[in-house]
Amino acid sequence: MTPVPALALGPMLRHVGSTTATLWMETSRPGTVEILGRSGDAAEPSSTIGTATTFTVCGQHYALVVVRDLEPGSSRTYEVTLDGTRVWPLSGFPDSRIRTRSTTGDPTERVQRIIFGSCRYPPTGDPEMEASYGVDALDAYAARALNRLRGAEDPEAAAAELPDSICLLGDQVYADDTTPRTQQWIREHRGRTDDDGPGVEEILDYPEYAHLYSETWSDPEIRWLLSTAPVAMIFDDHDIRDDWNTSQAWRDEMAKQEWWHQRVRAGLASYWVYQHLGNLDPDSLADDALYRKVIESQDDVFGLLEEHAGRADAAVGRPEGVRWSYRWDIGRTRLLMVDSRCGRVLNDDERLMINDETFSWIEAQAADDPEHVDHLLLGSSIPWLMPPAVSQVQSMNERSAARGSRSAEWVRQAADLEHWPAFRASFDRLARLIERTAASSSAPATISVLSGDVHHCYAAAAEFPNPTRSRVYQLTCSPVRNGVPWFMEYVFAAGWTRTMTRALRRIGRRWGVPPEPVEWEAVGGPYFGNAIATLEVHGRSARVRFERSTRHGDLEPISVLPLT
Repeated sequence: MTPVPALALGPMLRHVGSTTATLWMETSRPGTVEILGRSGDAAEPSSTIGTATTFTVCGQHYALVVVRDLEPGSSRTYEVTLDGTRVWPLSGFPDSRIRTRSTTGDPTERVQRIIFGSCRYPPTGDPEMEASYGVDALDAYAARALNRLRGAEDPEAAAAELPDSICLLGDQVYADDTTPRTQQWIREHRGRTDDDGPGVEEILDYPEYAHLYSETWSDPEIRWLLSTAPVAMIFDDHDIRDDWNTSQAWRDEMAKQEWWHQRVRAGLASYWVYQHLGNLDPDSLADDALYRKVIESQDDVFGLLEEHAGRADAAVGRPEGVRWSYRWDIGRTRLLMVDSRCGRVLNDDERLMINDETFSWIEAQAADDPEHVDHLLLGSSIPWLMPPAVSQVQSMNERSAARGSRSAEWVRQAADLEHWPAFRASFDRLARLIERTAASSSAPATISVLSGDVHHCYAAAAEFPNPTRSRVYQLTCSPVRNGVPWFMEYVFAAGWTRTMTRALRRIGRRWGVPPEPVEWEAVGGPYFGNAIATLEVHGRSARVRFERSTRHGDLEPISVLPLT
């Protein structure tokens, strides 16, 4: 029996430019997807503004639709059909819409909102686990946006308050920490209980990854929000496995596991489909040889994706690597999303967070057309500026492990000492890039590193030895839905104290750790609990808002911090 036309996931609004928009979706069957758009005039009939044929991976069907020739600064609602059958929007939900970027740069235009966060554990179906993990902050945000839109007298004005972008900074899925109902599904999928692979707690192949994404993105309110606000994504470790690419010792140990080869290729192949494709603008898609092969193929393309994933994993440690980083221009705000996991160099004589070729690309993008950039954002799943004492510990640990200390390597993996300070050469290079950009004659008003991973929120202000024109910040928001052991709250809080920082820096100097090329201090936080952050920019002004979900499903304000 032929499946009824339907969307299994999505539609998800991804890259949006001034005249183009990209929509991603997973469908119930192969077919032709059409995006039908309306300009807002009730008398104007719907018209096709984008179409695509699905492609197939391991029996799953996907479409990436590029919509072109839109008006800059416009807003229009849309519908989705699959082989002529209307499959979106869902009954009872407002129309989804596409809002293109303005090209005027008029400082009197409305406030732009960019929400960000990371570490979103999925619904579990278990009451005790649900109470432990708490309310999903992104779900609470979506519910609030829906309520405001449904109750608005002027839907167009209310829609203007929706986010201009959503930045999901890693751990979209937990491939190494599955829910009880997913573990039961895995047992059924594998058809045996005497599994000699990673166990049912962990994902093994592409269909199991597809199940994870379905579990994470199926909530109706979440689907609606992601259908109407452009979504940028990057992976972190749990998208593949905890401590992914922490060190060469970690990679060597994983390579001994018979199941790892299949796992890492399935993880990167599914990331390419579910997350990476939509990050690319239409021109980059057109230039992508793998994407052209995928959409031109009439067969299942998993073999193509598995081969690409294998090359990407093998390239870790090489100076050139594979670039997963990308750029979005959101009006006069530039987002450079940085791969700080799969582009690492882990050789004995060189540890880099980002391989040289990709870092050079980031430097070039930061310097490109600076007169049209009011705010520069660097998205990195893991923070650049940690609590200063914690930062010092990570750099000390890197020194010890480089000298061959097995205990230092054990501590590195056990305590997750894998952030930018644990790759000190890259920490310093990023500092130099930011300082150079902030001191230039055409410097943006603010430069902010947006991060997650560490299961708490904070804002830190940075200063360099020489004056800069830009204000520089580390803005960290995590988790959207997860937790942190109670004792870590005290560790993170103590990490910001001057007494602890001074003591560890003195020890670090004896250890051979050089002084950092930047000073920083907390201007907000640390805050704990499930949270979402909103960066609000208006012309060259900016502020960041942190909100926390309550057990009643609402969002409560934590703080609003001016950045300019």
